[in-house]
Amino acid sequence: MNGENGRKSILVIGGGIAGIQASLDLANMGLKVYLVEKSPSIGGRMAQLDKTFPTNDCAMCILAPKMIEASQHPNIELLTYSEVEEVSGEVKNFQVRVRRKATYVDWDKCTGCGECTEACPVSIPSEFDRGLGMRKAIYLPFPQAVPKKDIIDKRGIPPCRSACPAGINAQGYVALISKGKFEEAVDLVREKAPLPLVLGRVCPHFCEDECNRGKIDEPVAIRALKRVCADHELSIGKEPTAVEKTREEKVAIIGSGPAGLSAAYFLVKKGYGATVFEKLPEPGGMLYAGIPEYRLPKDILRKEIEYIKGTGVELRTKTEVGKDITFEELEADYDAVFVAAGAQESTKLGVPGEELQGVINGLSFLRDIKLGKRIRIGNKVAVVGGGNVAIDSARSAVRLGAKEVFIIYRRSREEMPAGKDEIEAGEKEGVEIHYLATPTKVLGKNGKTVGVECIRMELGAPDESGRRRPVPIEGSEFVMDVDTLIPAIGQATDLSFLDRKVKVSRGMIVTSPAYAASKKGVFAGGDNVTGPATVVEAIATGREAAESIDRYLRGEEFEKRAKAARKAKEETKPVPLEEVPLKKIERGERVEMPELPAEERARSFEEVELGLSEEAAIQEAKRCLECGGCSECMECVRTCEAKAVTLDTHNMKDHSLAFGVGAIIVATGLDLYDVSGITEYGYGKIENVITALEYERLTSASGPTLGALERPSDKKVAHNIAFIQCVGSRDFRHEPYCSAVCCMHATKEAMMAYEHEPGTKSTVLYMDMRAVGKRFQEYIARAKKEYNVTYIRSRPGRIEVDPKNDNPIIWYEDTTTGKIQRLEVELVVLAQAMTPQINKELVGILGIELDESGFVRTADKCSQPLDTTTPGIFACGYVHSPRDIPDSVTQASGAAGRAAEVIAGGS
Repeated sequence: MNGENGRKSILVIGGGIAGIQASLDLANMGLKVYLVEKSPSIGGRMAQLDKTFPTNDCAMCILAPKMIEASQHPNIELLTYSEVEEVSGEVKNFQVRVRRKATYVDWDKCTGCGECTEACPVSIPSEFDRGLGMRKAIYLPFPQAVPKKDIIDKRGIPPCRSACPAGINAQGYVALISKGKFEEAVDLVREKAPLPLVLGRVCPHFCEDECNRGKIDEPVAIRALKRVCADHELSIGKEPTAVEKTREEKVAIIGSGPAGLSAAYFLVKKGYGATVFEKLPEPGGMLYAGIPEYRLPKDILRKEIEYIKGTGVELRTKTEVGKDITFEELEADYDAVFVAAGAQESTKLGVPGEELQGVINGLSFLRDIKLGKRIRIGNKVAVVGGGNVAIDSARSAVRLGAKEVFIIYRRSREEMPAGKDEIEAGEKEGVEIHYLATPTKVLGKNGKTVGVECIRMELGAPDESGRRRPVPIEGSEFVMDVDTLIPAIGQATDLSFLDRKVKVSRGMIVTSPAYAASKKGVFAGGDNVTGPATVVEAIATGREAAESIDRYLRGEEFEKRAKAARKAKEETKPVPLEEVPLKKIERGERVEMPELPAEERARSFEEVELGLSEEAAIQEAKRCLECGGCSECMECVRTCEAKAVTLDTHNMKDHSLAFGVGAIIVATGLDLYDVSGITEYGYGKIENVITALEYERLTSASGPTLGALERPSDKKVAHNIAFIQCVGSRDFRHEPYCSAVCCMHATKEAMMAYEHEPGTKSTVLYMDMRAVGKRFQEYIARAKKEYNVTYIRSRPGRIEVDPKNDNPIIWYEDTTTGKIQRLEVELVVLAQAMTPQINKELVGILGIELDESGFVRTADKCSQPLDTTTPGIFACGYVHSPRDIPDSVTQASGAAGRAAEVIAGGS
């Protein structure tokens, strides 16, 4: 808006009582008002108060009518959850740009019914209740909020989700499990990964390594929780829903491992036909042939694959590409080909004697066991390698009856790539690990293995993997007697079936960031692209490749999209622990996974991990810190009948609004001084020491305790309370000025205590009583006479705690006698200093100045006390100078008058 209409408009910054009053006065003059408030609702600090002095009237009863009037006034445009980001021009012709923050809710449709809030599983400390109560991730700031519209609190990507290669929404499904919503939880897992039963058992849980909870005590058992929700779905026999085929194109997938199955699943979900070709008699790739039964039972894997087939994926087993069907035939019959053949060939040791009977490569060993072949291994078995295949081979050898099982690893334990849990499990079962050693020769007799010669190693400089390179120690050779030697030092891929135009380097397919191979229409992912990796990493490549294949088949640009997505993921910084608003944390160990006893599991291939009970899972899920705020579980989407919350609104972005105004009023209100730095009072460490505003929320009927004066430590109602005034105010170490309202505030709160619990004794420790307002002296006299309030002129020194009852003990100097006194109470309330709420960024945008205490500097305190140092910009309320509510309202009307005068042609 520009020109004449812009000159007759006013920008009011701050939606507290001063900003509201100024806006109403201006609007009633017929002027257009833009009322900008950074929080989702107008009301400011007054909305948090229970009552006001000296009348003890309900604060909200006074404030709410003004809030509603401002929201309904035709001349006022409310811009809540917004911040001024640019101001240019001059008086009568300011140009303003305001950033409206994303609410992730369509406010045009939102009715404020609260159904979404009920459904939300995430609980976050409530800012409005000063952390004493909790709110949901989708919420109204307070019951009387104006506008009465919900917003969603998104704080960023939680570390668990950021660490997951597949981007699985761990916080989301953990939050759902915490509410017993197991079916919804597994559905959320499948949005990124179609193998929840598998991942709940064999995922290396990178998420847990980064879990912020682990920085407090122990990480949340995220993998175990994933298994619980997947097992729950299995127990109730939920069937998959077949996906309607909406696209004519069809895609061939070579390999039914995690990458191939994932690509097929997500392509079918997009409406394509997808056929998976697998050379083995059973699908699953390395899931079937490479992971032992005790970790991943065949029946579990079959159930998982049946679910995938139920969505519409076609599986053709015993079909080897290059033998039963050629790669060229696939290219001719299908619109795209995805190669996910895995890395199912073992790397050889390259030492003499490797061809002897009794030398079995690790992958063949595990595959033969899974296929039910009879294997003779003797009494002594040595496994070479440090990865999961090596550990699985050793543990399987124990189960086949070997009396002694060794692992020979050329580096130290710190460099061992196998999962820590798997290493420890092997050791429990009797596997012995020889570190810093490597085979140099396999010893044989009559064509059979009888031993292995090894040499000891020491660690040198790091190699290309970042691990220290093992270096042989000359003359340190030694011999181990063995009946079977199992090399498990690496994996390779057989890509002999490929068209020559598909580029291969170092045994792996070369692809772009979009997983496109060098030949048009051919894509690849999984181990035959990345080299041997984890199940969850293979799933990630399968899903991402499906995205690229979809765009390719639609004729859309897919390379740039893939590069952008990869770059965005690399640049995403997870929410650090210090930015998480923590609720009260009860330190403790995480739930322990029940397992078969070591002596029992070493005799069979029965599944070792037995799974958590659903009750234990719910309790474990509640340990989550909910780092990201909204978990994006989408329960709000499912619940909102008005369609105010949708998948689209969850992707809402901030946007800017530009307009012109003739004048600006700054009414950004007050902030609260951080008294945790005043260590002698113990705020933040002594539970029963709270601030005055926290006390207000306790006494409010809509507060976290519904008005009960429960002290934080034990929830007992306090009947003996002390109020300490001037905490941070009138103190050269902190804020030298008087905050103006603390004296009456403390008296009001002492009276409220008596009203809530008749007979309550309150003691006000004060420096001097600045009761200079109308009826203030009378107010104090009434408190003494009718409300059991005692006033002690004093200097409090420190607060201690009586360990028997958690009562605070205040040591103070009685300044009338000079004596040191001791006062034991049940609750201490600190009347903390108040500071002007305006940041340096806004000061710079407006071009105004602040005084030495941070209040807005005025041009002339005598003749124009409301004018800032920039013409056309005025200040009122607490940001102008310390004052109470009545003074703020009066001053706001004065600022409105000045702004109207200036744009009407005055000066």
